Amino acid sequence: MLPVRCHRRLRGGLCGCSCGWAPWPACWWSGPPLAAVGVAALWPLTPTVAGAEGRIQQRLSAHSAADLYSLPTPDRTGRAVIATEDARFFSHHGLDSVGLLRAAFGVASQRKGDPGGATLDQQLAKNLYTGRSWVGQLAQVELSFKLENAYSKDQILEMYLSTVYFGHGFYGLSAASSGYFGVPPSQLSWAQASLLAGLVQAPSAYDPYSHRALARSRQRHVLDRLVAVGTLSAAQADRSYASPLGFR
Repeated sequence: MLPVRCHRRLRGGLCGCSCGWAPWPACWWSGPPLAAVGVAALWPLTPTVAGAEGRIQQRLSAHSAADLYSLPTPDRTGRAVIATEDARFFSHHGLDSVGLLRAAFGVASQRKGDPGGATLDQQLAKNLYTGRSWVGQLAQVELSFKLENAYSKDQILEMYLSTVYFGHGFYGLSAASSGYFGVPPSQLSWAQASLLAGLVQAPSAYDPYSHRALARSRQRHVLDRLVAVGTLSAAQADRSYASPLGFR
């Protein structure tokens, strides 16, 4: 659930507490006050996320890809993605302070492309709803909060892993795991999972077939991040990096 600071929400999206009858969800916003106005104003203008799973099915069907259905056990790729892309995933509520500052700068300067620092929630919102425009970046903030309010962290991670592109026509973790290594996600080694997690940022640049050295460098970075967050020891990371990848 969202970190609602005010529980006195009234009809019309207003709260009757000492926060000054602020539009919900602005009353629980912890960022800059001006940004809170934008959050509240855009909230009713963005789509509902109740149909997110249906959008995922349409996306996968369009690419003849298989649904992940549930997080694999063990979920090595998910943990590697979180460590690398969004280390505060389980503690934030859709947006972290670093991502907010980068997105605000990107909007203010009307820079093209992704300003970086996006949480997994924002990346999922982009994949399913918005795109890369600066207007879309604002909508991603709203939609990330809505995703957090409607789904559990595990569900958001599962949806993200089901929609992200891993290169070579592989949409979603199931397709990537099978396509690159010929095994289901639950059977991926740390070596394989870290390589896949490294593809998320730029699947063409880190293509393990065409750019093996860059892919391996990125894999090393992912393993280092897993050490930094305490998932692996340095020795485990070194052994994983030295392990064969076993491409098909």
